[in-house]
Amino acid sequence: NVQLLNLFSNSIGIAFDNLLLNEEIIKTQEDLINRLGNAVESRSKESGNHIKRMSAFCYILAHELGLPDFECEILKQATPMHDVGKISIPDSVLLKPGRLTDEEMLIMKQHSELGFDILAGSERPILNAAAIIAQQHHEKFDGTGYPRGLKGEDIPISGRIMALADVYDALISERIYKPAFPHDKAKEIILEGKGKHFDPK
Repeated sequence: NVQLLNLFSNSIGIAFDNLLLNEEIIKTQEDLINRLGNAVESRSKESGNHIKRMSAFCYILAHELGLPDFECEILKQATPMHDVGKISIPDSVLLKPGRLTDEEMLIMKQHSELGFDILAGSERPILNAAAIIAQQHHEKFDGTGYPRGLKGEDIPISGRIMALADVYDALISERIYKPAFPHDKAKEIILEGKGKHFDPK
């Protein structure tokens, strides 16, 4: 009986240690993702706390769509990496004040595939989701987006959610080329894109 109790106690201890290690790995992964996202945000001169707002918006939208809690959380954690491909875009394009030329826009659009290339191939659910989001957050529901020209539900739900959240944040934030719009104006613009830029749901 003593041996069984010792064996049971050791098994519980090992299981607890493994649980703590797994939790530490998850927290480390989340921290690294946020730090890299913040580095990209800082370099691209995004408005303050852009990635934090993106995470919140995506989580809320996913939850409202009825996605499982696990998927909502994965999406929330993956969102900060959506623009990681911008680290490979030249400053002359990324930081240019004002409108980009057609050639510069083609260079800027490469950030979606570059982000996917950086993140793809991991066995971790958060990084897999981040790769999809990085690649597909500029796809449009009617198929006119980039980089793949995906249409409708061929765009994974994470890409469709991110597209909406990203545009909403751009509209309500002050940029070099525009003032911040109030919520009602942003909502109006987004509803005009229903079925074209955005998933009607």
